[in-house]
Order: sequence, then structure tokens, then C-alpha cells
Amino acid sequence: MSMATRTDTQSPAPHVADSHDVIRVHGARENNLKDVSVEIPKRRLTVFTGVSGSGKSSLVFGTIAAESQRLINETYSAFVQGFMPTLARPEVDVLEGLTTAIIVDQQRMGADPRSTVGTATDANAMLRILFSRLGRPHIGPPNAFSFNVPSVRASGAITVERGDRKAEKVTFTRAGGMCPRCEGRGTVTDLDLTQLYDDSKSLAEGALTIPGYKAGGWNYRLYIESGFFDPNKPIREYTKKELHDLLHREPTRMKIAGINMTYEGLIPRLRKSMLAKDREAMQPHIREFVDRAVTFTACPECGGTRLSEAARSSKIKGINIADACAMQISDLAEWVRGLDEPSVAPLVGALRHTVESFVEIGLGYLSLDRPSGTLSGGEAQRVKMIGHLGSSLTDVTYVFDEPTTGLHPHDIQRMNDLLLRLRDKGNTVLVVEHEPETIAIADHVVDLGPGAGTAGGSVCFEGTVEGLRASGTITGRHLDDRAALKETVRTPTGRLPIRGANIHNLQDVDVDIPLGVLCVVTGVAGSGKSSLVRGSVPAGAGVVSVDQGAIRGSRRSNPATYTGLLDPIRKAFAKANGVKPALFSANSEGACPTCNGAGVVYTDLAMMAGVATTCEECEGKRFQASVLEYHLGGRDISEVLAMSVTEAAEFFGAGEARTPAAHAILDRLADVGLGYLILGQPLTTLSGGERQRLKLATYMAEKGGVYVLDEPTTGLHLADVAQLLGLLDRLVDSGKSVIVIEHHQAVMAHADWIIDLGPGAGHDGGRVVFEGTPADLVAARCTLTGEHLAAYVGT
Repeated sequence: MSMATRTDTQSPAPHVADSHDVIRVHGARENNLKDVSVEIPKRRLTVFTGVSGSGKSSLVFGTIAAESQRLINETYSAFVQGFMPTLARPEVDVLEGLTTAIIVDQQRMGADPRSTVGTATDANAMLRILFSRLGRPHIGPPNAFSFNVPSVRASGAITVERGDRKAEKVTFTRAGGMCPRCEGRGTVTDLDLTQLYDDSKSLAEGALTIPGYKAGGWNYRLYIESGFFDPNKPIREYTKKELHDLLHREPTRMKIAGINMTYEGLIPRLRKSMLAKDREAMQPHIREFVDRAVTFTACPECGGTRLSEAARSSKIKGINIADACAMQISDLAEWVRGLDEPSVAPLVGALRHTVESFVEIGLGYLSLDRPSGTLSGGEAQRVKMIGHLGSSLTDVTYVFDEPTTGLHPHDIQRMNDLLLRLRDKGNTVLVVEHEPETIAIADHVVDLGPGAGTAGGSVCFEGTVEGLRASGTITGRHLDDRAALKETVRTPTGRLPIRGANIHNLQDVDVDIPLGVLCVVTGVAGSGKSSLVRGSVPAGAGVVSVDQGAIRGSRRSNPATYTGLLDPIRKAFAKANGVKPALFSANSEGACPTCNGAGVVYTDLAMMAGVATTCEECEGKRFQASVLEYHLGGRDISEVLAMSVTEAAEFFGAGEARTPAAHAILDRLADVGLGYLILGQPLTTLSGGERQRLKLATYMAEKGGVYVLDEPTTGLHLADVAQLLGLLDRLVDSGKSVIVIEHHQAVMAHADWIIDLGPGAGHDGGRVVFEGTPADLVAARCTLTGEHLAAYVGT
């Protein structure tokens, strides 16, 4: 039987009578789905499997969850819908039996400096109420303990009507808990003036070195024509007043070239225009400038707590709210259990449940003051789960995206128990997952494939886990894969000594990371792995770090633009046809004028979902018709961008189209398992695993001697792990040092050296509990990692 054939006959799902018992999907065509039809049992745990890019997310998130959310939004009035994001109806013929979908995904939480673990849940709000009631001295309402509300007391009066009585004036006051010095951010910034200007030059000579302040531009003209200083005088010769006007002057209205503009000193202007932005949202050259020019230090007034002196003065049992938020949550849970005050018993009960949920879900090592933007994708997903664990809602559809990401094998059983608890309350639980231990607990499995991209998008199997094992699909064949320990390990060529590492929870760690080998750093979540590697391995020249940060890009971005592949392709087309390279960019001169190179025309329908239609002028090809008359190797640029990586590697590898620079990039994409990816496919349609590997392929071009990878198996199918191990081997064999933070036992078994941190998380971790070869770790079984690895390799 073909793997692409549905094998319901081998292991049929229980027959269900009507849509009250199933979610029925018929004819789903979102992204690469090929008229997929499935029946998903309600109030059961269904796991969706398949290689990365096979269509799992398109079915679960892009079709089922998206339509549920769209239908819920339609129940609101047109007025309310006008303020909500518009959602298009997924490409599907029939969707029946949907219930309210709650999506618990791995989207990173916003990196707003005001957002913390405590503000992202209800924990901070409950603590503020608690301290406003029990804190001594009593300083005011809950807002008096909020670092997001200014601490300057504001007062005023409003006039209200009291029925038949005459109007009365009611006075009110407002005082928040924000530290006035750092404005609730916890840090203050210092700007390195040498990065802002060259003081040996005058403004007329181009002294300003800030991105966007080019000589002749409006930003530059504002300063040079302000009249506050002589534009021909070197900055080092400025008087105190002139320097103050350049750097700190308050906003001042003026006319420049007949246009009304506001002049402001460089420092306040940069704080507003650059430093107030999320670092990840900055353009790369702006981010580099900020990293160079700005230093962040703990606020000297509040000690980094973000809170005013008054908020810090009020205590319960000797603890103020800043102390409570700084505690490890497992310790905070102990403190809350010790509170016995009948007047606030319901509040204490709710707070106790919330903080104990953190511990139960394996996040007890966090603190409430931890910035939410620093959480990994897996941690962010588990924080989002907190609010649902105690929910009284039933018959809800919970949708999870690889909930075991970032979890040590020891923690996966705990996650499985939580998924089963949600199911047993009468909910439908849909999980996209690669982890065999989580696939094993499924009531129902839907396996998509058989391949990825255009080779995927079909249902290969529906049924039980046992049926999947016998099905012959890629997932079924690899479900019980086990990697063997290496017979011989490489000898290090050197050592990277780390001494006295104490960032975050590390406890003065001394360890030598071997170079010239594959070194795996492991340990339970929160044990200090990332702190050790990221905080101690010197960044910069020679070190290539591939982390799990999101890829920034619009719907115009694609693998060809992200990897730099489009540059040699444009040059090859230009050379072959004797024209400018810019013609072969859909974001530049070659763009179709009707759709501006997007390939589609977006129509905003106000409170209804917007519609994207293929551009009639270019038929979705994105380029002007005249550009498509130019060919290379018999293909136009739109045909090349419609190629897969594998096809393009063959095309640019020989003959008239031979382009070595393009071929080298394509080879790297194939090396990381992305041979099926279409060159012009929007980045927004890529799965998490695909984005991670795209980033790895791009960084492989950098001239580095040390590669640091953060959980590269994230989003990888069981069948793809062997290919990743082969890639890591090739990197090491080519003379590189590879350091991998990883939980996957196949990667541990394949390592030359393991550094295991623990024994627990938070302040129970931060120590090296083992360092040596995988064989030694298995033989000793002296740590949690050793026990699980021994079970995995079957010794």
C-alpha cells in the first residue's frame, strides 16, 4: 500500500454517529493541503504527526482553529468587529462540529520591557490587591503597587448628577507604584556619545554617525539649520550651552526650509525613536547601532525592582511586593501557603492555585519579575497554559503546538498528565507533536505527508497508535527509533575554560567545554544550560550562534531573499541579458505596478474579513511582463522562484545557468533538509521547524570556528533527526567545534562529550552534575539525564 494512501482500514477510528461526536473536515486546501478530509473524535486527545512541512499546522491551526475563531468573532456586533483583527475563511469545503478553540502556541511573548511573567498571568494583579489589603504601612489601592502606573499623585474633580439632587463635585486621586527614575522599566540607559558623533568634525563635515542621520537628510538638516550652534565648528569646541542644546534641549518648534518641525536634543530624540522600540522589531543596522551605543544598568533608585519607594515600604510578614515577585515561584508558593487571613481568604486561595500551577507545570524555577520576552517558545506556551488548568469550561477544543518543546525527558510525563487532565474534563485536545512519548498517549492519531511541501498535504493514516506503528508510514516506521551510543568518540583539539560562572542560577560553575568535537549541554528545564552556554561562550568573531529567535520578515520575504540567494540569481539574469539586476527584484524596479510586486491584491472589507486575490495584471508572478521576457537557461525569474531547492540546485549547477554562488547556498539548504522548499514561498507560511533550519543554513555560510545551537531538533520529525546528526558530524569533521543545548536523547547518544546541569531547576540547579562521554553517563546513571538516556539506548 502506498504511504500516501489513507489506511483507515488497518486501524479504524471508532465510528461516530453524528457531528455531536466529531469535528468533520472535508476538502481542506489551506497552504499545501490536498483536499484533506478527516473526522476527529471530540472529547478525546488527537495527535497530528508527520514530517516538518507536511501540513499539520495548516490543518490544525490554519483550518480548524482559524475557522473556530472566525465564527466566534462573527457573533460580535459589526461595531465591535471593526476593532478586531479580520480573519479570512480557510480554504475548506465543510467544517462541522466545531467548538470554541483555545490556541496555546509557541509564539514568543511580547518583548515589551513592561511585560513580565507576573503581568502576563493574573499573579501580579492578585499580589497587588493582597498588598493593598494586608501590607503595612497601608499606602493605597492596588495601583499603588503597579510599576506600570505613574507614582506622581494626580488629583482632579468631576461633576456628577445625583438623581433629582443638584450636581455635586467629586474629587479623586490616583497614585501608582512606578519608579519615577526608570519609569517602571527597572533599568536605566546610558548612551556612549562617541557612537553618536565624531567630536573632531563639525556638523557640516558629517559629524553625526547615527543611522538615519545622513548629511543632507531631514534629520541632519534639523540640527545643522537649527541656529543653536555654528555648523562649521567642531563639536569638541562647543560651549556647555551648545553641547546641552545638541544633546538635551527640550522640544522646540521651528521652521526648516519653510516646513514646521520640532527640534529636540539628540538623546531624548533617540530614546523616543529607537530605545522605546522592541529590539527584535528593529532593522538589523539599527539594532547593531543600539547594541553598540547603549548600556543598560539596574536603576539605582529602585534597585531594578521597577517600583517606587512607597510601594517597597509596605510589607506582609517582612516581605514587600518586589521581594515576592523576585522569589523563585516554588518559594513564593510556600510563602503564600503560610498566609492565614480570613478577610482575604478567597484571594489567597486563587493566588495559591495560580502559583502552584506554575510549579505543577514545571515552571517553578521562574520568578514573576522575569521579563516575558526572555522566555523560550516552550516556556511561553506553558505560561499560557496556567490560566486554563483551573478553568471550569468544558467541551472546549484546546490546540497545542509541540508542547514538549524545551522539556527534558523527565518533564515530558508531567506535560502528558496535563494534556490528559484537560481531556478528562470533557474537552477536545488537539496536539501537533513529534515526541514519541506524547504520540503514545493519543486516543487518535492523524498522520500527514508523505513528504513535505508539495510532496505532503495528504492524510497517510488515521487511527490508533498501534495502528500507526503497523501502517508503514514514515512516522510509523520511525516511531520506535532508538539511536545507539557511538563506539568511538572524537578527541578534543582544545578546551574553552569557564570559571566562576554565576549568571542567573549558575552557582560559580567551573567547567571546560571541549573544542573540535560535538559537545551536548543538557539538563532539566531551568537547570542553567542556556545561562552557561550563552553567558559564558564569548560572542563575536569566530562564534556562530543559532538560537530560536523568530525570523523577522513580511509576506514579501521568502527563502531566496532571507538567505541572500536572490542576489547571485539577479546578477546572473542581469549578466545574461545585459540589463540591471534591480529589474529581477519584485521589491524593486521589476515589480508589477498593479500589485507592487506582492502577486496578490489585498482588499479591506472593514469589519468583514479582508480578501486577497491573485493580481490579474501579472497573474501572481509579481513581475512586470517586460521583465519576464528575459531568460536564463530558458527560464524567466518567476519560473526560477517557483522551483524547489532541489530543482534550483540542479538548474544552477551546470550549463548556461551555472552560478556557483547560488549553488553553494542551495547546497546548504539541502543539507539541513529543506530540499523541498519553494524559493519564492512566503516566510510567513513556513513551519517552526522550517524556519529554524532556514536560519541554520544561512548561518553555515559564516566563517566561524565554534557553532552554538539551541535545541536544533525543535520541530524535527523523527525521520529528520538522523539527517541533522549527519549535518552536525560534517560540521565537526570540517574542523568546527559544535556546542548543542539539547534534550533529544538521539543527539545525546551521538555526542562526543556531555555536560549535564542540575540536579533540579532554578536554585535547585545551576551545577554541573556530570561531564564525560555518553557511555560513561549511561554506565553511571547518576543523574536524571543518565537514567533516561540509559532507558532510551536500552541498556
